[in-house]
Amino acid sequence: MERPPSTAARRASFRAILAGGACIHPASVHDPIAGRIASELGFEAAMFAGSVASLTVLGAPDLIVLTLSEFADQARRICRGGAPPLMVDADHGYGNALNVMRTVQELETAGIAALTIEDTDLPRGHGTGEPGLLSLEAGLGKMRAAVAAREDAGLTVIARTSALNLVNLDEAVRRTRAYATCGTDALFFTGVNDWEQLAALQGASGGMPIILGGTPPALADRARLAAHGVRVALQGHQPFAAAVAAIHATLKALRDGTPPAELKGVAPPALMKQVTREADYAAWTRDFL
Repeated sequence: MERPPSTAARRASFRAILAGGACIHPASVHDPIAGRIASELGFEAAMFAGSVASLTVLGAPDLIVLTLSEFADQARRICRGGAPPLMVDADHGYGNALNVMRTVQELETAGIAALTIEDTDLPRGHGTGEPGLLSLEAGLGKMRAAVAAREDAGLTVIARTSALNLVNLDEAVRRTRAYATCGTDALFFTGVNDWEQLAALQGASGGMPIILGGTPPALADRARLAAHGVRVALQGHQPFAAAVAAIHATLKALRDGTPPAELKGVAPPALMKQVTREADYAAWTRDFL
């Protein structure tokens, strides 16, 4: 068996992405098998989102009802399974700045390569509209707490702001300038829809690497994204939705009377053996039992 890279090596690989000149699309993963498939397909990095975590662990929408321990446990399983360098969405840090410190400690121990902390005022207090933003002072407190809490300098701490889609570009620029000087390693933006917005954020970033939380069709030029300082651009979380559709279709077919041998879209035995590393377990059985 070829051992997966160490945690230190994966963290160094993620930092190399941020320090490079290209923009990559990470694999959206939700469990050890998905992470392992992403690695085998050659993805440079993987992303474990808070929304996907809530769906995977609780079968619930992304309403910040998942706990830190549940999130960290699943991140640990993904890392242990051999995923590429894993970036995780740590939401608001599960509380105030002191909770952010605990969040960083738990996720660093889980083996992740990078984490984002955002300045959205979560969980939502009441109502069904969009959440608001924390004050800039509170946001900076969370970012500084995250940096202070990490023990391994190789762990990447990313400041994430929702100011563009929750307030306006001016507020996003103001927060970008502040977060670029608080010790974090990269900046994460949601709601960027055109090149003018991205150029304004890049101009305020002080040259820090940029990560985009979505890639709309208007921004689907990776070379141009790279020229604007973007090093990681998310594309969404379709793999989990595809898995849900496949499970639903398979169970429905069985319920409707389709014989198992006639099911469509079932992974062949060779692929199942590959993604479960059956050959490694067979070798260990021979060697150690």
